[in-house]
Amino acid sequence: MAIIILAHPNFEKSVANKSIIENVRKCNPDIEIRNIFSLYPDYKIDVQAEQQILLKHNTIVFQYPFYWYNMPAILKQWFDVVFEYQFAYGSKGDKLKGKNFLPSFTVGAPESGYRTLGDHHFRVLEFCKNMEQTAYYAQMNYIDPIYFTGTSLAAGYTVKQVTDNAKNHSDRLIQHLDKLQ
Repeated sequence: MAIIILAHPNFEKSVANKSIIENVRKCNPDIEIRNIFSLYPDYKIDVQAEQQILLKHNTIVFQYPFYWYNMPAILKQWFDVVFEYQFAYGSKGDKLKGKNFLPSFTVGAPESGYRTLGDHHFRVLEFCKNMEQTAYYAQMNYIDPIYFTGTSLAAGYTVKQVTDNAKNHSDRLIQHLDKLQ
């Protein structure tokens, strides 16, 4: 079974991530979704509770908006405390070994900006190396990220464009999850 670790600091105002989660809930209500910002707005994460949740699932999806070429701070904090020594790594830290690790995120800017001569210089996947290494270090199966670009209403994208793309994203995510089960 899969779990989605949702890490969006302003989920209620989100268009893209909110649409993705709503569609996943509608299409597969058995997928557990943990909104860690809602659970831990003070960033005081219950490490034991989060570890126990992870132990119950074979596939862990990390759903978040791409912030400054990385994950939101709450997700970084979650990794810092939940993927601790002798749980996720270390001589006895094999508790996540063999589980699937799947980043799923949204990017505000257009894909064209993520090129060598684009505004952001690097391709989107190049910014995911920290996630990939985290998965490998925890002996997890890293699955290439699912993402889509052009989610920023401030950049001129319409709500319809973003929600249509979010629906396509969530459909791809559900298909990936079905294959992994």
